[in-house]
Amino acid sequence: MLLGFKTQLKLNQTQRQQLARHAGVARHAYNWGNDLCLAILDNNKSCSDSEKIKFPTAIDLHKWLNKLVKPDNQWYYEVSKCAPQFALRHLAVAWRDCFSKKKKRPKFKKKGRHDSFTLDGTIRILSSHLIQVPVIGKLKTYERLPTIHQPKNITISREADRWFISFRIEVESIATDKEVDVVGIDLGVKTLATLSTGEVFEGAYSYKKLSAKLAKLQRELSRKSFGSSNYQKAKLKVQKLHRRIANLRKDTLHKLTSHLSKNHAVNVIEDLNVSGMMANHKLAKAIADMGFYEFRRQLEYKSKLYGSKLVIVDRFYPSSKTCSNCGEKKDSLLLSERVFCCEKCHYQIDRDLNAAKNLEKLVQLGESNPPDFYRNFRD
Repeated sequence: MLLGFKTQLKLNQTQRQQLARHAGVARHAYNWGNDLCLAILDNNKSCSDSEKIKFPTAIDLHKWLNKLVKPDNQWYYEVSKCAPQFALRHLAVAWRDCFSKKKKRPKFKKKGRHDSFTLDGTIRILSSHLIQVPVIGKLKTYERLPTIHQPKNITISREADRWFISFRIEVESIATDKEVDVVGIDLGVKTLATLSTGEVFEGAYSYKKLSAKLAKLQRELSRKSFGSSNYQKAKLKVQKLHRRIANLRKDTLHKLTSHLSKNHAVNVIEDLNVSGMMANHKLAKAIADMGFYEFRRQLEYKSKLYGSKLVIVDRFYPSSKTCSNCGEKKDSLLLSERVFCCEKCHYQIDRDLNAAKNLEKLVQLGESNPPDFYRNFRD
């Protein structure tokens, strides 16, 4: 299976300028192509079918870029031709997702936000800490590189003042000994994950812990003159703190998902409507601080890597309202009720643990077809 590998680069000042130049060219090509696509769409609205312009592909955009943009902007020739070429490919994918209604209309890129570019061609891993890329040359890394496979293309991105290189590598699945056959996992805001075995995993709460410091740095940034040297210094402090918040969250999720996929044969989770949950302005900050989507994404690929199975339960299944002891379902359950009390059998249990046990029972009972099974609950 293919896995992404990402590590920090050890750069000098000249290399930093080269990477920033590549990212700037890729951003310029992306914005130019996006502006052209929007102009074509506006033109087609007021034209007849015979006068409409065909929406350009990535190849069309690259041909027009070479004829219209590069001759007037000589700094395009100072970087690899792959940087603007891949930027236009990514733009074409973004518009394809927009037309298929998977995502919204692509936005223009802004300098200093998600700076990145992709290269292919002569890419070789020379040693455990050295990789050669086109035009830029040899780059050192802090972490050991996988020398078994040579990557076909790489992506270099910037986070605050650090540059990272990432590429895909082919790895084999590692079957680990499983301690538990089936486990239900209930994700929550109070605790990140509650297992049906009784284990409770706390979240990182990184944003909650550092929100006061972040607010202070953002106030300092707002008082600086826009674009000044002091503004850039204050902006870098905010970016570093955001990176720290994200890294703390990712570290907690990686440790938890690795533990679950290595030690449990079957993991059962709910198909949470995270975007719908974020619409609740009272809980949105706490939900975003937990990282539910990232938890599911990591658990999906790690289940394949470590030989475990992931079962995703339909979001309409009332796991919190159903008694895990007798199966009686409640009509309503307030979010403030942290202890589940069954009116039929008088069974009392923690709300999250009750939901996790119900998720575990679904697999133990052999209900392996969620769409048909949960339709009864929706009725």
